[in-house]
Amino acid sequence: MWFDRPVHFKNSALLAAIGAIAALPVLAETANFGTLNLSRGFDSPTAMLRGSTGGSYSLSAIANTDRHKNKCLGFATPTPDHIIVLQQNFSKLAIQVNSGGKDTTLVVQGPGNSVRCGDDTGQNKDASIVDSDWQAGSYRIWVGTLEAGVKSNYTISLQE
Repeated sequence: MWFDRPVHFKNSALLAAIGAIAALPVLAETANFGTLNLSRGFDSPTAMLRGSTGGSYSLSAIANTDRHKNKCLGFATPTPDHIIVLQQNFSKLAIQVNSGGKDTTLVVQGPGNSVRCGDDTGQNKDASIVDSDWQAGSYRIWVGTLEAGVKSNYTISLQE
């Protein structure tokens, strides 16, 4: 039964490799323009993010529609532009893009893969999302444009 040993050794090596991989720390996800941690009562000037659009990844690949049946539109990069970590639950949160009047879109993917999408805000072509019931956790944010590859600088402001 000398041939049983290599099989036993291979299984042991596989188990050891799986154990070593499982013991590695979870790598933090990165964003194109960084991460922001927020707690209730944050100052509005503190909750400002800056970035630029551009990319050919269709944001509808994340979701066709969001939890309110809004269409998820636009093009961006596959990597989220920003990550916001909510330290507590928020009953209401508003996210507003300001690109100086360019036509932007917004996709936010949160805990449990819940998705919120935004497009034009009234007469303004910049995207926004105003919603309730934001659970504590990590939110991936993409700022897109309706045409692939369009580059434009923007700021995002957040308000409770």
